[in-house]
Amino acid sequence: MSGIEDRLGHRFANPALLTEALTHRSAADARGGQLDSNERLEFLGDRVLGLLMAEWLIDRFPAEREGNLTRRLSSVVAAEALARVGEAMGLAEAIRIPPGEERAGLRARQTVMADAVEALLGAIYRDGGLEAARGVVRRHWAALLDADVKPPVSAKNRLQEYTLGRGLGLPQYRVVSTAGPSHAPFFVIAVLAAGREAEGTGDSKRAAELAAAEAWLLGVEA
Repeated sequence: MSGIEDRLGHRFANPALLTEALTHRSAADARGGQLDSNERLEFLGDRVLGLLMAEWLIDRFPAEREGNLTRRLSSVVAAEALARVGEAMGLAEAIRIPPGEERAGLRARQTVMADAVEALLGAIYRDGGLEAARGVVRRHWAALLDADVKPPVSAKNRLQEYTLGRGLGLPQYRVVSTAGPSHAPFFVIAVLAAGREAEGTGDSKRAAELAAAEAWLLGVEA
């Protein structure tokens, strides 16, 4: 684990927190109610990241209004962004996953990586406090902030702006199908807008909805 600590820039006083943060619930001890998985630290880390990013965005973009700051925040804490940060940290092979789930492709799922990143932030906060977590966030999210000079707009928002701007009403999303176990779901979601439908897939409803919106917009924005 020392390599991960080097990349994070944080040495754990309590190494058990790092182990817990990297334990997917499929690898947890079911007899213990899965409390040794990273889900509780993920819950904490989500709040830590939201606070630290909101603080950073206000400092970094002093002239922007709440709406733009909200779009920036949503972008840098989304699963897609967290997965990119986790990959840059080199977490992929460190997450504890049972061999059977490994063969089923669980490690490659975006949500697994994103959850581990949030859990790590929760662990760092528990281990070293808010200042330690702030240092990790500012080191590892800087590239994402540098990449977006303008506030990003998600595919769902672009689609909504397109339809409302033409008096076509709001896009309607529906779940076409779900598959997989509870810890590794797979969604197919369709969006209907302006009489045309498109589908998207993902390992969360949000990811599938974004993919559906991107598919709908593909012909329009090309």
